[in-house]
Amino acid sequence: MSPSTAAAPRARVLAQSRFEVGTLLRNGEQLLVSLVLPAIVLVALSVSSVPSLGTGRRIDLAVPGVLALCVISASFTAQGIATAFDRRYSVLRYLGVTPLGRGGLIAGKVIATLAIEAIQVVVLGGLGLALGWRPAVGGIGYAALFLVLGTWAFVSLALLMAGTLRAEAVLALANLVWILFLALGGVIVPRSLLPDWAEAATGWLPSAGLADGLRAALVQGSFEWAGALVLLVWGLVCTALASRFFRWSD
Repeated sequence: MSPSTAAAPRARVLAQSRFEVGTLLRNGEQLLVSLVLPAIVLVALSVSSVPSLGTGRRIDLAVPGVLALCVISASFTAQGIATAFDRRYSVLRYLGVTPLGRGGLIAGKVIATLAIEAIQVVVLGGLGLALGWRPAVGGIGYAALFLVLGTWAFVSLALLMAGTLRAEAVLALANLVWILFLALGGVIVPRSLLPDWAEAATGWLPSAGLADGLRAALVQGSFEWAGALVLLVWGLVCTALASRFFRWSD
């Protein structure tokens, strides 16, 4: 096939995406964070009465929060750590000068993240259905849009962090932020159940914007404009900063 045809760049990006997906699925630590821990959280929430998740069927309130956690795991924690160590070992620098190019490398990472999230939605969604989850059918399209917006916001944040900090710092910080988002970021426990000051502060976090949007879509079948705006702002700002400050090698 001639290098000038349009299919060649697409084929290279898809090949890189397949490699990225395989790498993430073979990484036991990232598989634990991306699938195993969210599944444990979902089961634990479905069989317990704490913490309070608000008014409504508990499983219906739990699944959107766990799906938000999955997006954070795949697009922020996993991609941040993987990219940071790729940069440390000069993988990014070498791939950036291949026919794949830097743009193709980033595109491959984004597509791989969406593929991992599709697996998460199937696995965790299936588990939720088995536990009695009944999503609002009219909000599924809204939920899909929030998954894409959340992926953009968190991947750009991950690339900003991975491209500016040392790999060891990214490893520690990415896992710490994951825990903070889980505990205090409005992911599992809705912001409306937090103290007034915490509710207002948390509302500016991408984790809360994503979780609020998924809950509104899958529980009420409605679109959460404020959450979408928060994710849009985070995506734009982090993309601009990552484009400016990302370093392809240490």
